Amino acid sequence: MKPAFTNAFAEVITNKEQTIISQWLGLQSKTGRRMSGAEQQEAAREAREFMDGLKSATGNEKSDDINRPAWTPVRDFLSGLSTRRAKSGYTPSETASFVFSLKEPLFAAIEEHLGSDREAALKAVWQTTLLIDKLGLLTMEVFQKTREDVISRQQQELLELSTPVVRLWDNVLALPLIGTLDSARTQIVMQNLLEAIVQTRSDYAIIDITGVPVVDTLVAQHLLKTVAAARLMGADCLISGIRPQIAQTIIHLGVDLSEVTTKATLADAFAEALRRSGLKLAKDQK
Repeated sequence: MKPAFTNAFAEVITNKEQTIISQWLGLQSKTGRRMSGAEQQEAAREAREFMDGLKSATGNEKSDDINRPAWTPVRDFLSGLSTRRAKSGYTPSETASFVFSLKEPLFAAIEEHLGSDREAALKAVWQTTLLIDKLGLLTMEVFQKTREDVISRQQQELLELSTPVVRLWDNVLALPLIGTLDSARTQIVMQNLLEAIVQTRSDYAIIDITGVPVVDTLVAQHLLKTVAAARLMGADCLISGIRPQIAQTIIHLGVDLSEVTTKATLADAFAEALRRSGLKLAKDQK
């Protein structure tokens, strides 16, 4: 049966709190991150708040199981700290050091408090090690999840920025594509194009693939889906930027684009859209 968490830990952090916090803040300042005065004040506040949470949890719950209700404030605090630091540009080691750097001053305080009782001191050190490791792992799990969420959101924003819909004329839209066209990006392309068609009530949409490096079967299928979706909204789609290499690849793959108007350049596709609208461009005769 797992032994109950020793009272020595709660006694140490209560009686030696100021000394522990002072040493702890000194170790945090050596992580390599240069902290401003405001950041130092915030670190001191966070250290005091964390110690208050530890005192409350260990005083009310004789267990190092951090999933128990008594540890909820501590878990919430570490989750909030990890989230803030992940969004503020802290490195994983800088974030982890907040918890793991507490070991040294805690061990020193336990040694001073229980120095005459070696067995009790060793037990307290071991249980403190297990507790700090659990809290440190929790901190890193939240930090990593937050970073992944930030990266995912940034990728989504980049995808949206990389698929701008440009209004060329009253009823002509252009969608220049740059980079690889995969399933996720196709969904964004289709959504942006359809929304623009509805907002501008355009009759023609030009998808320019000059900046798409490779057109394979998957890319071609994505293009056909986008064209079909635009047609359902009442807009005719033209594809421009068909280079000789891409034309050969499409023929080799056996992709049928016979029902889609294709042009070599965006200018050619724009001229075709104007022609279908009953318009044409003419040079000024001055």
